[in-house]
Amino acid sequence: MAVARKDQIIRILATGFGSGLSPVAPGTAGTLVGVLICLCCYSLPGFFRFFFVVAISAAAIYVSGQAEILFKKKDDQRIVIDEIAGFQVTMLPMAITGLHLCAAFVLFRIFDIWKPFPVNRLQNLPGGWGVVADDLGAGVYGGLILFILTLTGIL
Repeated sequence: MAVARKDQIIRILATGFGSGLSPVAPGTAGTLVGVLICLCCYSLPGFFRFFFVVAISAAAIYVSGQAEILFKKKDDQRIVIDEIAGFQVTMLPMAITGLHLCAAFVLFRIFDIWKPFPVNRLQNLPGGWGVVADDLGAGVYGGLILFILTLTGIL
């Protein structure tokens, strides 16, 4: 019974509370859950937001690895906890505002789909690392661009 409960929790977390079950664009649906989670962190000071992002990234690596075993498929499209974690990375250097959330959403999705070098190589890592690392890399790219756009006054 304990194993079944653990599997159920892994499925719920891996699919971003069911958003990864979307028949259309599950990664985008998962990223929208990431936006909502980011909004929940609105009042956290930067120091705590950083540790939250580290914690959610570590959890995503573990959960993704377990979900691959459950789903019997490498980087199954239903696994979207990686998008949730990657979006948090994109927003990490920014204040949580409506404009930043919208821009971060677009930038993260672009880099997550495009997977420019060397992010595309991170998918070759084993288990949950391979599922999550490329999204964290996409989050870094998105966060850097977002930071530059804000610093230069474009946003």
